[in-house]
Amino acid sequence: MIITKTQSPAIKPLPYPVYFTAVTLLALAGLFNSIYLSVSHYRVYTDIGYSSFCAISQSINCDTVSQSSYSIFLNVPVPVWGVIGYTFFLLFLPLAWSTAAEKKRIWSLLCLVSLIFSLSSIILALIATVKIHSHCIMCLFSHGINFMLLFYTWMIRKRFEGEGFIDGLRHDVGFLISKKRQTLFLFTPLTAGVVLVFQFFPVYWSFDPPSLSAYLPHGITEDGHPWLGAENPQLEIFEFTDYQCFQCNKMHFYLRQIMVRYPGKIRLIHRHFPMDHEVNPIVKEPIHRGSGKLAMLTIYAASQNKFWQLSDILFSIARVQPEINIKELAQATGLDSVGLSRALIDPKVHSLLRKDIIDGLKLGVAGTPSFVIDGRVYQGQIPTEILTQVMN
Repeated sequence: MIITKTQSPAIKPLPYPVYFTAVTLLALAGLFNSIYLSVSHYRVYTDIGYSSFCAISQSINCDTVSQSSYSIFLNVPVPVWGVIGYTFFLLFLPLAWSTAAEKKRIWSLLCLVSLIFSLSSIILALIATVKIHSHCIMCLFSHGINFMLLFYTWMIRKRFEGEGFIDGLRHDVGFLISKKRQTLFLFTPLTAGVVLVFQFFPVYWSFDPPSLSAYLPHGITEDGHPWLGAENPQLEIFEFTDYQCFQCNKMHFYLRQIMVRYPGKIRLIHRHFPMDHEVNPIVKEPIHRGSGKLAMLTIYAASQNKFWQLSDILFSIARVQPEINIKELAQATGLDSVGLSRALIDPKVHSLLRKDIIDGLKLGVAGTPSFVIDGRVYQGQIPTEILTQVMN
């Protein structure tokens, strides 16, 4: 008896519309996710009280990723690039919809676009891991979308086009040229939009030092702490800050604007609380390395009646410049560069910094920025109802 093997029937691919719909939904999900990330990026820099839903911990924190200088590429926020990229992808899809096999073009081109998206995701994930040391949940979602788009576009190519990748790209370009009128209609507005973005996108993430401090009364309290604002204030605020802290940076300029707009009402008294493990006993791991030294420089500047000038500069550059040039700081503020350098090893300066940190710990300060008003500590921001009392 001869037994023959029966051939199993070939597995048929799902109908073309199923794959097309999956790709469309993925691209739309990527677009809406990028829009959300763009709005979140904007609010991180402009809304004092904003905190995204995925600011969960130090390692999983969308806000930390947004605050990084790596969130800007070619002077445009990375999520805005995502909006442009997914829009570009979606504009191709109407050209790919057809029931005739010979018209199912541009999938090689879409596969190439998806490959670029995926490579970008790998680069951004590496930057988040190695440089930022924090990940964004919604960014990870975007990375997943990019890899799924790559998988589906590759699969559609294999199942419905059946030609080499290079030949497919060549045919795709020819297909777009043959559809010149539709191509121009779809992509001319997008191209114009990209040009406008490059030319006119607002640089909302840049906190330029407002030369506000020079126009406000300032001095040193009886306890030796720099103050700025009203000589006879309605509201007195003690700030405990760190020059490498993003939220401190936001509050720094936000409070200046209020004090200029409502003169004679608020007095701000500065205290140092660098989250630097070299000087702060509650910090066990390197976080804001070097922020203790920046505080020492401003302590010396306070002795020369230049505290607020140097403070404004440091808040503007400390988070974006890996190294601080003391000679440049001296030139910008009129301070003695030798005196600034010696402040880093001056026992008296170290003692004053240590006193600020100890006083903060006694009050219950556990992070920055923290504000003490009438003996009560407010971390992160000052409640709106307190500020509105002096803004009426």
